[in-house]
This record gives sequence, C-alpha cells and structure tokens, in this order.
Amino acid sequence: MLKQRIITALVLLPLALYCVFLLPLAGFAIFAQVLLMLGAWEWSPLMGLHRLSSRIAYTLLVGVIISSLTYITPITDLWHPEGLGLVKSMLYPIIAGGVWWVIALGLIVNYPSSRRMWSRSRIIVGIFGLLTLVPAWAALVAIRSIEYEINPLQGGFTVLFILLLVWAADVGAYFAGVRYGRNKMMPAVSPGKTMEGLCGGISLAFVVMMVVAHWAKIPADQFTGYYLTGLLTVIASVFGDLNESMFKRCAGVKDSGSILPGHGGILDRIDSLTAALPVFTLAYIWFLH
Repeated sequence: MLKQRIITALVLLPLALYCVFLLPLAGFAIFAQVLLMLGAWEWSPLMGLHRLSSRIAYTLLVGVIISSLTYITPITDLWHPEGLGLVKSMLYPIIAGGVWWVIALGLIVNYPSSRRMWSRSRIIVGIFGLLTLVPAWAALVAIRSIEYEINPLQGGFTVLFILLLVWAADVGAYFAGVRYGRNKMMPAVSPGKTMEGLCGGISLAFVVMMVVAHWAKIPADQFTGYYLTGLLTVIASVFGDLNESMFKRCAGVKDSGSILPGHGGILDRIDSLTAALPVFTLAYIWFLH
C-alpha cells in the first residue's frame, strides 16, 4: 500500500505542477473543471446514486454549471483592473461556498445527530455536493488568475502556497497524532483524528507560512492579514477532510473511489482543498487584496 502511494504521488506531483504553472489560463480552467467533475462522479454514490445514468447526470450537472460560469465571465477578466476585487459572477459562488462551509462545520460538530437533517434526501446531499465542488472550481481559477496579465506565474505560486499549507497540515497532523495523539477530535466522524494532531498540523503549516513570508518578502504591515489568511485556510482544510469523512461514513464507504492506487479516489485527495480554496480566496479579498 505504501509503495503504491509513493509511486502514485511521484506521478501526480509533476503532473499537478505542470498544470498549475505551464498550462495557459483557459487550459488550467478546463483541467480544474475535469478534476471537479471527477469529484462529482465520486460524490454521486455518497448521495445514493448508483445507476450509471444517474451518476453521469449529476457529473454533467456540475460540468454545465461550471461551463456556464466560464461563459458568463471570460477567464482572463476575473479581477477588476482597478483593483476593485473579483467579478461578481465568480465572487458569488465563492461566497456561497464560504457560507456552506460554515453550515458544514455545524453539521460536522453535531454529527451523528445532524444526519437526520439530510441523510434521507438525495436532493439535499446533491446540493451539498454542488456547494462543495463548484465554489472550489471558481476559487481555484480565481486564484490562478491573480495578476495574470502582469505576472502569469503569480497565481501559480499562490496555488502552490495553498497546496503547501494543506500538505503541511496533513503531514504535521499525522506525525503529531501518531506520536502524541491522546484526545480524539471528533471520533464520531473520523476516529483517527486527534487534537494533538490538529495542533501539529497547524504548527507545521505556520512554519511553511514563515518560510514563504521570508522568501516572498511579505511587508510587515501585511503580516496580520497574511497569517490570518493562512490560519483560516489550514483550519478550513481540516474540516474539508472531516466533511467528506462524514458523508462517506453515512454512506458506508471507506474511499470515494479507486482511481488513484493507494490513495483512493480523486475526492479523497481534494477534500481538504474544496474547503481551503474558497476560504483562502475570501480571506485574500478581505485581508490582502
């Protein structure tokens, strides 16, 4: 299993870096759309859709919504040139995603009692899936397009920064949990996660933030906004993981899929990012832009 995970990671990492840094903006948007549509394919069984036609229909629904957003707002014009922020057609889905993650936090904290509100309704779980996947796409493309006309790589480095935060939080939580884990975080949702692991993940993520702040020469007067944005992103990534665990537990499945040997499904790899991306984007607009 470990060998499979390492081989898969060694294949996926260069591919991900290529897509983030070398694809043109329109190509990156298509790549992100395909990725989130694969996530939709894997979400459909979590809402009780097992027939091939039903799964295809839900996947296409996510694709149509994303394509509509692309049509309404050309990818190259997502940020107002006057520095007024993100265009409304992309901002509103991201805000909807931010609201959803506040709601999801309440569902996670109150699980399993909260499952009575949604577990028997495919429509509700399907809407939760839309609010998880579509805002993540909008946020990912918005981040990649930051200052694109001035520096085409700026958004790519910002995406990489978010990936590093999420990976650091995951790695730090794993090792701190194994070494010091005693107090279960939310055993009803994910028995393996501990409070000590959470602290370890946040600590390692802060090390990443400090290194990036030094490397990127973040101005001192932006430190508060910068570190607060990073902290919110890391915390959101944790609950993104817990959110998928909650729906998988309710559906009685261990992994969302098997497309990635040793890693499970696409959704298992991007669950933290689905929360981290919209939260980072909103914090970036509020504190840094």
